[in-house]
Amino acid sequence: MSSTPPFTADVVEAVIRHMNDDHAADTLDICRTLGGLPTATAARVTGLDPTGMTVEATLVDGTTEVTVPWDEVPADRRAIRTEVVRMTEQARATLSSQSPPG
Repeated sequence: MSSTPPFTADVVEAVIRHMNDDHAADTLDICRTLGGLPTATAARVTGLDPTGMTVEATLVDGTTEVTVPWDEVPADRRAIRTEVVRMTEQARATLSSQSPPG
């Protein structure tokens, strides 16, 4: 796999800004489930590369970074959106299945 991102720095910056400004709760859900950090109290996207979306998570005892892998490496901004929507839906389904019956 190439280490060169399949999208420009401008696209990466725009996606990071959008996720952190408009989808912080979704990012936290992704971090808790797909990122394997169920005790995270906050999360923010810090990077995107061919391996996945990198998230900085706030934990009780500090912060840590986790990269949530793509199912498919996105080729452009539209494909990044598709992958992030998939991650969000998968995270919500996981959280929903973990919720106690009400």
